[in-house]
Amino acid sequence: MCPSGTTTLRSEIHTVGSDLRPAFNVLDADHDGKISGDDLRKFYAGFSSGGADEEVIKTMMSVADLNKDGFVEYHEFERVLGTQKRASSSSGGVMEDVFRIMDKDGDGKLSHDDLKSYMEWAGFSAGDEDIKAMIRLGGGEEKDGVSYNGLLKILAIDFLV
Repeated sequence: MCPSGTTTLRSEIHTVGSDLRPAFNVLDADHDGKISGDDLRKFYAGFSSGGADEEVIKTMMSVADLNKDGFVEYHEFERVLGTQKRASSSSGGVMEDVFRIMDKDGDGKLSHDDLKSYMEWAGFSAGDEDIKAMIRLGGGEEKDGVSYNGLLKILAIDFLV
C-alpha cells in the first residue's frame, strides 16, 4: 500500500493481533485492493437469489468508508472490524453476514458443500481434501461442517476469542 499517513492507526490495530486480510480479500471481488459497492453487490449476488439489498450495501459502505472516497481500503476495513472485535467477544456485523450468505441451507454450519461452493464462486481452487482441511482447521467435523467461530478461525481473524 502507498503511504497515506495512517501508519499510527495501522500500528495500533496490529498490536491487538489483527489479521483481517483474508476476510478483506473475500469481499474484494475484483481483487483491486479496495472494496466498492459493486464488490459487495457481487458478493451478495453470488449467494442470494434475491441479490443485494441496496440499503444494506449503502450502510456497510457508509460505516466502513472512513475517508468517504467511495471505497473501503484495507486499513479502513481493519479499523472498523478491529474496533468491533475489541468492543465485543464476536466480530459480528459484516462477518456474520458473510457466514449467513455462505450457509446456504441456514443450519448454522458451513458444510463441505457450502465451503466448496463459496471457494468455486470466489475463484479459489480447492479440492475436497482442501475443504476437509479447512473444516478441521475451523474445529469442525466433516459430517457437521463448521460454525461461525470456525469460519473466523479459518479466516485467521479469531484473534481475541
